[in-house]
Amino acid sequence: MESGNHRSDSSCGGIFLVFLQKCRGAGGLDGATLVPGERVLMDSAWYRLSSPKRGDIIAFRTSEDKKASIHIKRVIALPGETVQIKDGQILINGEVYNEKDEFPAITNAGLASEPITVGKGQYFVLGDNRNNSEDSRHNGMGLVDSDCIVGKLWFTISPWKKIGFV
Repeated sequence: MESGNHRSDSSCGGIFLVFLQKCRGAGGLDGATLVPGERVLMDSAWYRLSSPKRGDIIAFRTSEDKKASIHIKRVIALPGETVQIKDGQILINGEVYNEKDEFPAITNAGLASEPITVGKGQYFVLGDNRNNSEDSRHNGMGLVDSDCIVGKLWFTISPWKKIGFV
């Protein structure tokens, strides 16, 4: 206590730095939830202990190449589910999926105009700006393999007016 430092606090700081990383938004959710320049915390250990859930916002690469760019999207369909976009709505296993947040009707179903069955260890993701997003509806991205998921976004740290849980 002579120096005023608490040694027990330093170990927590180390854990914080290992598992939580700052990310800067690059428009991965296409402006609806996260906009370019925003800073968020990403938990890179979260999915070592659990699996992504519907509605989670994930950071991932389109391949296992560590140099591949990182994308940020929302998980819509889980392994074993069938997803389709019909008449502007998302169907999961044939039932309309009602999201917690309001999103416009989808005008371009892309690959999801026909039912897509999500394979084991894969996820169907969409950007929040549904009509201006390259996501699982497109050949260039497709389904996301769990091995390519980098972490879970969970807390916005900047700008001040948006601080809070994602």
